[in-house]
Amino acid sequence: MAAVERSIVIRAPVAKIFSYLIEPVNLVEIWPSLLEVGEVRQTPEGVGSSYRWVMKMAGMRFEGATEVVEFVRERRIVLRDGGGIKGTRTILFHPENEGTRLTFQSEYTLNVPMLGKLVESFVFKENEKETIRVLTNLKNRMEREKT
Repeated sequence: MAAVERSIVIRAPVAKIFSYLIEPVNLVEIWPSLLEVGEVRQTPEGVGSSYRWVMKMAGMRFEGATEVVEFVRERRIVLRDGGGIKGTRTILFHPENEGTRLTFQSEYTLNVPMLGKLVESFVFKENEKETIRVLTNLKNRMEREKT
């Protein structure tokens, strides 16, 4: 199992960032390896919301589904991923000065039986870089748009 944790400060209110991230179709705009999001199902309480996804990382295609397992408005979202990449992602929102500190935590395994340790290690390193790109893209998008 691999783990990634990164934080970034974004000059935008928590409510704006939270509203953007709870719409799964928006993820394609900020997540370079995410090719598509579909079959989105939203619940009023957040928990139980789900979507399917397709991503390409390190030249390999992964498909899976994500379900929201914990939802505390404008504070915390916990997602469980299944399929080609299995794991848990936690997104934490903390007001900070004139903006928001967003923390992204991920623990995951690749569900590819014949994947060698060398290739697996490469994919884990790529995913760490991808996390930084996603957070940077989110920051740029939120700070560019007027609140």
